[in-house]
Amino acid sequence: MGIRLLPTRLSDSVQTAYLLCRIADTVEDTPALGADRQVALLTAFGEGLDSTAYQGDDLRAAFAERAGPEADLAANAQRVLGVFRSLPAGDRAAVTPWVREMAFGMAEFARLAGTRQDGFTALASVADLDRYCYIVAGTVGHLLTGLFRRHHPSISLERFDRLDALATSFGLGLQLTNIIKDVADDRRRGWSFVPQELCQMAGIHSGELDDPAHAAQARQVMHMLIAKARGHLEDALRYCLLLPRRAWRIRIFCLTSLYFAVATLARAERDPRLLDPTHKVKITRQQVYRTVMVTHAIAPSNALVRGYFRHLATA
Repeated sequence: MGIRLLPTRLSDSVQTAYLLCRIADTVEDTPALGADRQVALLTAFGEGLDSTAYQGDDLRAAFAERAGPEADLAANAQRVLGVFRSLPAGDRAAVTPWVREMAFGMAEFARLAGTRQDGFTALASVADLDRYCYIVAGTVGHLLTGLFRRHHPSISLERFDRLDALATSFGLGLQLTNIIKDVADDRRRGWSFVPQELCQMAGIHSGELDDPAHAAQARQVMHMLIAKARGHLEDALRYCLLLPRRAWRIRIFCLTSLYFAVATLARAERDPRLLDPTHKVKITRQQVYRTVMVTHAIAPSNALVRGYFRHLATA
């Protein structure tokens, strides 16, 4: 839904870039391939983005027999690459380095992402968490910022520099919110993006996060993560306010993602079942529709944009 909010030519480039990112993400999310094969696939994909010699044959072989829409996308990477290579050269130049950095970074995490503790693959430190969030989401913030400047003449070089300085934080805010809301799901599949460093600060270890006997310490850990995410979302608000009012469709696109994250984080903060593996933290469909409608109405007004952010953060 969100990409369709953008002007057509920009939407086409963003959609294609998104599909490239999804291909890399699919490789990362398929541990059954084995770490060595994941590294090889991600490295070849990153290196081959701007080379017509690379057609994704290795991805087709890896995913041809796997089921699901993500596997189908990866198996048909050649088609996505063909569309990407038909985009204007400037758009390709705005996308390539960031998708490449994402792919190489995901390869890095396929090798080194965490250490086994209490049955989980857990990130060791807050620095590891920041690095992971940058790789999967901060890169996207920079990619989008480059495309925004190319497609909207009112984004001057000076404004672009200010936006780009906030792009990483915007991406981290959205990704941390996803990690917080999905913490129980991730743990069920044997992953913990909650750094062991934070658990140790609260006097527990990763395997005790969902232990009722350590509920108080677990909530302390989650509150530290929530505060971290909130700080990045404040930066994301500043990013949105820097977008020219005349770029109102780009504003709507960015604000919709921001507002969904703010509302989700507020719900996670007060949800006593946040760490319950049988419970899913999410905003309601009604709230989604209401947020989209409100965003369309208020996007040109900085005062209203700020006010709705505060409302969702405390609702």
